[in-house]
Amino acid sequence: MASSHTMTNLTTDESAFLAFKAHITSDPYNILATNWSTTTTTSTTICDWIGVSCGVRHRRVTALNLSNMGLRGTLAPHLGNLSFLASLDISFNNFHGFLPQKLAHLGRLKEVDLSFNEFTGEIPSWFGTFTDLQHMHLYNNSFQFPNTHRRVTTYGAEFIGVRL
Repeated sequence: MASSHTMTNLTTDESAFLAFKAHITSDPYNILATNWSTTTTTSTTICDWIGVSCGVRHRRVTALNLSNMGLRGTLAPHLGNLSFLASLDISFNNFHGFLPQKLAHLGRLKEVDLSFNEFTGEIPSWFGTFTDLQHMHLYNNSFQFPNTHRRVTTYGAEFIGVRL
């Protein structure tokens, strides 16, 4: 049986995902509409939702992989509440707009793939605070480097496909 602490953490993660889902304006294959639900008749948790992986020890969300699902929308700032997230892959979709500042709270990120979307604005300097970041894929977006400096400093991260 799950402890109340675990259930609280899952509720926090679930709230972040439901806010993310609310920012999706198009889900052509009904992946989130049919699989990301809190009203299913089975006793599934968010750890069973398509694209979501949870850690064994804490049962917190550690990875989100929604690549190539045809999703359109903006990123909800609530994703910044996924404090155990280590891998984020939303590549090959149609996400647009700026990256929310609250994503700066995702300090455990090791891999980020935002490629082949429609993101705009400056590459956030807070990527440089992710000490565990190893790979960051940003290509085929409309990102710009910040005007204050030409480089985003990171701790050994491999920037793949960033164009000036």
